[in-house]
Amino acid sequence: LAVTAAVVRGRADAPPASLAWSLFSVPAILAAWSVLALMYMARGGWFVVSLLALVWVADIAAYFVGRAIGKRKLAPRVSPGKTVEGAVAGILGAVAWVWVSSLWANSFGHALVERWSLGLALPAAALLGALSIVGDLFESLLKRRAGRKDSSALLPGHGGVYDRIDAILPVAPFALLLSGVLT
Repeated sequence: LAVTAAVVRGRADAPPASLAWSLFSVPAILAAWSVLALMYMARGGWFVVSLLALVWVADIAAYFVGRAIGKRKLAPRVSPGKTVEGAVAGILGAVAWVWVSSLWANSFGHALVERWSLGLALPAAALLGALSIVGDLFESLLKRRAGRKDSSALLPGHGGVYDRIDAILPVAPFALLLSGVLT
């Protein structure tokens, strides 16, 4: 909730160093890693990959639709390239992925539909798609505050390592709660 509020405020001009955000990053990363490890141990690799694919599909759909038809800026002070149209496409991409992957046994989508029914699993997928966008925007906000285009040079052309995990951080814990892995 705090991350969403920070993104909505969009204070890219705030000081880059924040002890609170620095301290928050450690449990956020540990929580996401723990969730993925727990999911792997409980349901296997395909389950985890199909969850990660939800984030990837949302990101790819948002990027291409935003570039092709995006007009209205989503969060111009945080990430000027992101558009409302791209965000809607990302959310719809997440929904479509859960719908399609629900047909495959042992997938995240299958677990959602099995637990909640298709009528509730698809809005849950929309929520996860929206959370992935919030994670991406929050990472953009932190980079903008630090005056950096990339979070590291380890993965050239990818915005850094954090760009690969930014959307997974908020999605993984909610996906765990929604999937029924703990029950």
